[in-house]
Amino acid sequence: MSYLGNAKSVQALTIYEVWRDRFLRDRLRPAVAIAIFFAFTITVYFLGEAFFARQEFKSVYLYTSAAVELGLLTCFVLQTTSFGKRYPGLLFLGFSWSLTVVVQLGLAVAQAGDLPIFTWSLAFLIQATLMPVRWRLHLISQLGVLCCHVGINLVLNLSFAKYTAFKLTGFYLYLFWFCLICDLSVYWYECLQRKEFSTRRELESAYQQLEEAEAKYRSIFENAGEGIFQSTPDGRYITANPALARIYGCDSPEEVTAKFTDIERQLYVDPARRNEFLRSIEESGTVSDFESQIYRSDGSIVWISEKARAVRDRSGSVLYYEGLIEDITQRKQAQESLRLFIHALSHDLRNPVAGMLMVLKNLQRKTGDSIAIPRSVLERMIQGSEQQLRLINSLLEVHAGELRGFVLHCDRVDLRAVVEAAAADLEPLINEAQATFKNLVPDGLPAVNADNTQLRRVFSNLIANALKHNLPGLNLTVSAQVIKTGKLILNHQEAKQNLEKLPITNYQSPITNFHSPIPNSPSSMIYCTVEDDGVGILPEQCEHLFDLYVRGYQSRHSVGLGLGLYLCRQIIGAHGGEIGVISSPGAGATFWFTLPLAENSR
Repeated sequence: MSYLGNAKSVQALTIYEVWRDRFLRDRLRPAVAIAIFFAFTITVYFLGEAFFARQEFKSVYLYTSAAVELGLLTCFVLQTTSFGKRYPGLLFLGFSWSLTVVVQLGLAVAQAGDLPIFTWSLAFLIQATLMPVRWRLHLISQLGVLCCHVGINLVLNLSFAKYTAFKLTGFYLYLFWFCLICDLSVYWYECLQRKEFSTRRELESAYQQLEEAEAKYRSIFENAGEGIFQSTPDGRYITANPALARIYGCDSPEEVTAKFTDIERQLYVDPARRNEFLRSIEESGTVSDFESQIYRSDGSIVWISEKARAVRDRSGSVLYYEGLIEDITQRKQAQESLRLFIHALSHDLRNPVAGMLMVLKNLQRKTGDSIAIPRSVLERMIQGSEQQLRLINSLLEVHAGELRGFVLHCDRVDLRAVVEAAAADLEPLINEAQATFKNLVPDGLPAVNADNTQLRRVFSNLIANALKHNLPGLNLTVSAQVIKTGKLILNHQEAKQNLEKLPITNYQSPITNFHSPIPNSPSSMIYCTVEDDGVGILPEQCEHLFDLYVRGYQSRHSVGLGLGLYLCRQIIGAHGGEIGVISSPGAGATFWFTLPLAENSR
């Protein structure tokens, strides 16, 4: 640590010395310019004296002024050279001695023993005022001219002969104090400058560290995956990061702060959630995992989870709230998928289990310790168990990829055989309902490209749905044929008469978010119908019949959760087909759907 500290000190000193030399160069230029003008005025004065007082004028004074002017001009020119930039201290001495030593030499040549106190004082004062750095240079310049003066007088005995010892002592005492004051002022100024320089460097370093910390915070703030916010107690956003803007469906954080000025009414689907949020923070100071539904900018609804705290002043009053917001819509969807999975499992297993249970109860009613089971019944029970296992495996697979949609295992499927298998599973229920079932799917119908297990679920659900929602004695008919896509039908009667035209009455749009190997919009498809002569369905019920958790058109006869038709729509949509219903009260119902033909069946 001491090594690092010394290295930093040396570096700071070096930087200061570079600054000091640059300061000296910058100040030397105006000082030399002032001195040049000063020497020029003196030269002009001596020229005037030579013109008006020729007898008393000594030409050496004019020559001395010219020499001073030449020395100063030389210093001025050297400042722009590399030498002057590299050695500003030598230029300083050249400037100082041009005003002092050159004058002293001129007086010596003129055999004058006068002490140029005025010139020296003016030179030293200009140095200390305009170039208050490097006090040692100031001292060297002063000692240099003093040594020159003493040396000349020792050789020529000029001042020593002209002035008394007491008078010389007074001159030297004046020079001592004048130079000392100038040097002290330069020394103290330089100390202050060095301290200020160090302080400024520390301040700059602190600002730099602050900027770096702010940049890191800004980077975290702007690149965080969670929304970061500050909001006022009256329901306005003060700050927001880009993640929060994305969650809210805004283009920028500025749009969030500008748009959401009433969080209670603009944001929450249930405005009461804002009051619950404030009450929770008021009670505990913080809130965590606060889940709510909110409106995005486009009007869509998503789920968010908030974690926030209250920031208060010294008196305890709330200044603002700050915290994090996470989009938990996918998590909610996953939870809903799990719920759907459990309900679908119970729904799809109910039909085969109920049928098998009826067979077993009928066998139980027979007398005797041993009961003979016909092979057909045994085979039916085995088939039912196998179907239950296939359904369980299928549902597990669907749940594993629920967010990605159904994963189908398509192959060539004989549609008539699938209908017969589904009817066989439901035979006990059909018998119990005293219903009549007809399979009118032609033997020669081309094969479809479908998942056998999932397609069997569709027929089972549609047949069971008709049995559950109608009175006993129902007539059920399943039929299918090849149609050309794109044909439309205008009303229910036309659909009854011409099945080759695709019905649109009370049509339900299929879900399209599936992964399916089926090509889009084949030219020919299989058109299937499951028709009954039951009580029928109201038009307003038809509009939502395939939605999740809609319990059907005769809910008083139903014990289900409204998953059967929803699953049918999911499965048919995954195959690339469409599904719908044609019905009116008292006229029965016709559920229809389309399936793609197998490749070599077209």
